[in-house]
Amino acid sequence: MALTAVIVDDEQLARDELAYLLKNTGEVQVVAQGKNGVEAVNLIKEHSPDLVFLDVQMPGLDGFGVIKKLIDRKVALPNVIFATAFDQYAVKAFEVNAVDYLLKPFDKKRVAQAIEKVRSRKKDSQSVSSERLDTLVRLLEQQKGAPPAKVMIRAAGRMMLVDQKDICFASIEDGVISVVTHTMEGQSNCRTLEELLESLDANQFWRAHRGYVVNINRIREVVPWFKSSYQLRMDDRKQTEVPVSRAQTKRLRELFNL
Repeated sequence: MALTAVIVDDEQLARDELAYLLKNTGEVQVVAQGKNGVEAVNLIKEHSPDLVFLDVQMPGLDGFGVIKKLIDRKVALPNVIFATAFDQYAVKAFEVNAVDYLLKPFDKKRVAQAIEKVRSRKKDSQSVSSERLDTLVRLLEQQKGAPPAKVMIRAAGRMMLVDQKDICFASIEDGVISVVTHTMEGQSNCRTLEELLESLDANQFWRAHRGYVVNINRIREVVPWFKSSYQLRMDDRKQTEVPVSRAQTKRLRELFNL
């Protein structure tokens, strides 16, 4: 019986190459493909595949972030095969934690070996535990220094990658999400603010209002407003004032000891 698989990689060519190699093995049925970490989480929940081929380095929510989201939400984890260009230290970490990996560019023989490992694991009723995957994620983040993931926005006809720390706030209007940094403004490919939040650092970004997400480190001033409410003056070029919903006023007071 063919194994079901999901492929997630932000590069179309990489997805096509891997799908082609898997099809030629005759042992794997690719049931879905995704181009980012948010799609990965949703596709794994929807399809419950036998295995997922997961790119480590993706804008926004990366491969390790996907694993953390699934563990946090107590979603049953499939067999995970990471696609990576990491150095030997990281590769050793994969091996120690019994998690398989493929180095890019993909090799036909290596792909077949990875599939055989998954089949052997299923035959012996073995699986890589959530705890072991969580340990792997922490190991590699320590090695990398856990740099914040970048976010892609469209601006002036270009696709720009911006550091999360440079984002001041994001807003949604008529289904379009605008992302504002200290120096520029662009649009996100995300469809909702919830989806955008999935790719942002929860310790840094806060849903101050149903229409706004703000970087708490980019708040320039808290402005008292009508009937004990507040506005946030942000650190962008326009010093935009963002409303705080009544439901979030308590959280604002907690953040800044008001």
